[in-house]
Amino acid sequence: MYQVNDSVMYGTHGVCEVTAVGRLSMSVADRKKKYYTLRPVYQKDSLVYVPVDNVKLPMRLVLTGKEAEELVEEIPQLETIWIGNEKERESQYKEAVRSGDCRELVRIIKTIYLHKKERVDEGKKVAAVDERYFHQAEELLYEELAYALNMEVDQIGDYIASKIRK
Repeated sequence: MYQVNDSVMYGTHGVCEVTAVGRLSMSVADRKKKYYTLRPVYQKDSLVYVPVDNVKLPMRLVLTGKEAEELVEEIPQLETIWIGNEKERESQYKEAVRSGDCRELVRIIKTIYLHKKERVDEGKKVAAVDERYFHQAEELLYEELAYALNMEVDQIGDYIASKIRK
């Protein structure tokens, strides 16, 4: 069970701080259940209520600074996941984003980045589904890395590039 002040990753809400754990008095909430009250770090005006016994969307602690550095160092070795069929590819992307697994997010970004580069070299555009999941995966990953490394989100792309070039 998570505690107040824990920093967690929750679905597409990204990095959240647990601000409360307990029963809710809202009419839409099951008054018998306990809920986490989450405040998304990068969406200051939002609150998210998640049943403590939630199994639909994974929730996990945010990476530590050391884990974030190790993940960035690992990027060159992570394999891409290109699937030719767009529907199957979208399903794979959706599951990877839903899982909240950082390595899967890196694989999506890396796969689409390389595919996009190839398409641009051919004078073609990338499919909308690839563009959408690229941005979604990048946002989630960059926010978590920024939080873990105590950096600004807009510094993460350059940070990753500098680490990979070494």
